[in-house]
Amino acid sequence: MSIALRSPRLQRPPRRQARGLRTREAILASAVDIASVNGLDGLTVGTLAAHLHMSKSGLFAHFGSKEDLQLATVEMARQIFIDKVTRPAIAAPRGLPRLWGLINQWLLLVEKKVFSGGCFFSAASFEFDGKRGVVRDRIATIMREWLDVLARAVEQAQKVGHLRENVNPTRLVYEIHGLAMGAHWAYQLLDDRRAYSRAREAVLEKLRACATPGAPHLP
Repeated sequence: MSIALRSPRLQRPPRRQARGLRTREAILASAVDIASVNGLDGLTVGTLAAHLHMSKSGLFAHFGSKEDLQLATVEMARQIFIDKVTRPAIAAPRGLPRLWGLINQWLLLVEKKVFSGGCFFSAASFEFDGKRGVVRDRIATIMREWLDVLARAVEQAQKVGHLRENVNPTRLVYEIHGLAMGAHWAYQLLDDRRAYSRAREAVLEKLRACATPGAPHLP
């Protein structure tokens, strides 16, 4: 990826447009929280309008249908996930530090209650896994993106000599992802406050078993 030394001068959007964008972002931030608790199907223009003390007609100016609102909410949740998980993790050096950062930041996302109802995409995945339509397809695409990010981190760890060459990236990611999803389930449904500490221990044990003698120390 190339980065220009000088960024082109950007024109500021008109004040009315800027206010509209801020309003839309504030609406979607609330929509993400509501959907994380009640599900995307429980998110309607009516419930959101009541929560924000807005008129339905005001919300319809931003979202023409329930499906449009759901899709916009999914995109907002994706951006929050990138800001809170992906970006902080990829600041770490390539290899095990970055791989562990991605996993740990994902778990911290729920522990810090960034989404009121837990892990937004875990809940949305279970809610829509048996349905068909554009919302389900978008959730599936985002989850594939996340698995690809983890798989690339595993492959990079192999390239820099932190993980053994005979480790299958797809299988390792599948196992790690399963541990994290199980922790989300236990934490939310069973109120298991030790779910994430156990998940971390299990993931670290798995990574240590796959690591080379020259790999950096893990927590």
